[in-house]
Amino acid sequence: MAPAQGQFSDHPNGASAPPAFLKAVDALGAARLRPEVEVDPTRPPQRLAPHAYALEAAVVDGDEDLADGRLVLLHDPAGHDAWQGTFRLVTLVRAELEPEMANDPLLPEVSWSWLTGALDARGLSYGEASGTVTRASSHYFGGLSARRPATQIEIRASWTPREGRGGVPDAAAHLTAWCDLLCQIAGLPPSSPVDAPVVTLPQRRGPHQLP
Repeated sequence: MAPAQGQFSDHPNGASAPPAFLKAVDALGAARLRPEVEVDPTRPPQRLAPHAYALEAAVVDGDEDLADGRLVLLHDPAGHDAWQGTFRLVTLVRAELEPEMANDPLLPEVSWSWLTGALDARGLSYGEASGTVTRASSHYFGGLSARRPATQIEIRASWTPREGRGGVPDAAAHLTAWCDLLCQIAGLPPSSPVDAPVVTLPQRRGPHQLP
């Protein structure tokens, strides 16, 4: 994954996308992200909402990815009963765990609290949060027996960001909170939001609206 750089200069599907959605996508480029986090736009999933924009990110230490994930911003101007709003954020994050953490019986509850805690720490208003925490262990045999057992944690979640002025949520703050979650699951120490540098997302041309 290439480091985040450059400017947001393209819009999802141009003028055909609603102004509120375009503003939310533009706001992502103003997020203050830690330098360990590399972010790229990616193709959004199909048929989840009339409009969608997706990002993929990794927490990088040298040549090693400590954690990675995907964040999708969905928008349905007509509203969605299950969302209780017109925007929805959907995420997948995953990382390999140290053995002592992998064996913690409270790991699923703690991992979910990392997500809600990251949102709460940024003072974000949100609702209808739901998701799953999965712990998967791998044991190696035969020609791979020299490898030590590994455990991966995976968080799949979605939540409704509360809309502010003009019906637009604070997408930048939600992205920053999500990156806080990535860094926490990667095992990095907390960083002061004030000291975080501004990292803009790279230009990625092509269609971003769902059919």
